[in-house]
Amino acid sequence: MTAPVIAVDGLGGDDAPGVVVEGVVAAVRSGSRVVLVGPVDVLRAAVAAAGASDLLNLTIEDAPEGIAMDESPLAALRRKPRASIRVACALVTSGAADAVYSAGHTGASLLAAHGAFGVAPGIERPALAVPVPTRDGYVVLLDAGANVDCRASHLAQFGVMGAALSRVLVGVPSPRVGLLSIGEEAAKGNELTKEAHAALGAMAIHFVGNIDAAQWLNGKADVLVCDGFTGNIALKVGEAVVEMLAAGLPANAWERFNHAKAGGAPLIGLDGLLVVGHGRASAEAITNGIQLTARLSQGGLVAQVAEAVGRVLK
Repeated sequence: MTAPVIAVDGLGGDDAPGVVVEGVVAAVRSGSRVVLVGPVDVLRAAVAAAGASDLLNLTIEDAPEGIAMDESPLAALRRKPRASIRVACALVTSGAADAVYSAGHTGASLLAAHGAFGVAPGIERPALAVPVPTRDGYVVLLDAGANVDCRASHLAQFGVMGAALSRVLVGVPSPRVGLLSIGEEAAKGNELTKEAHAALGAMAIHFVGNIDAAQWLNGKADVLVCDGFTGNIALKVGEAVVEMLAAGLPANAWERFNHAKAGGAPLIGLDGLLVVGHGRASAEAITNGIQLTARLSQGGLVAQVAEAVGRVLK
């Protein structure tokens, strides 16, 4: 099977374009096909400095501007029609690329992808889904920040989409879907979680009920659903604790929780594939993020999510 073409935002990330180019070159040398998007002269010079000008599966698409981390995403996208993330997404809609990877401004990436791809049929809100290592494997946490305010119906669809991602990414045939709450009892939580508990229970998925916040990394679920505000806090608290303890962890234990190994998180529910990397992504994380994007593209994640949601909504 021919490897998918991944459009990479060459100006995305705190240390772009240097770290991005380094990660791209390593990915291409490992078999990935990449279109690197950004100021063509700058990127050509960086690729040449990396000794990679002769790589056949690496091309460059010109985009004169990037979006800085401190810019308002909506205003910046309106002001910069040829911003690198917008050009990268346009390559997918034109058929020149199969998916997008960016470690740049998350809000701008989400808006650009939403505008370019549109929402898949039947889906109310796309969600940012992060695979997080647990004691026994991985749990897909969603939403991790795309939707601060949610309705119960959104969380129910997140459960369906997260289960589809778990099947494609981790190979779990019947993923256990849990709801993040303050206790395991169905009556625990705020009004949103109580309504979402009932809505998830009505879905044709393997819903295992509430997962206490103290237990979400203990392998009790393969998919964990929450609103984006709660999910983003849970994710950042988990990352902060791991980083604090990293100095005392054995090397093999640290590697399981090192976010550079995953490389990014897909925005699922759109009619196209975007994977978002960490703004502080290293070259290793960029490489892994590109490879993750390629795996999800080859696995037909977009089609599988749409099919799963369509089946449940019939």
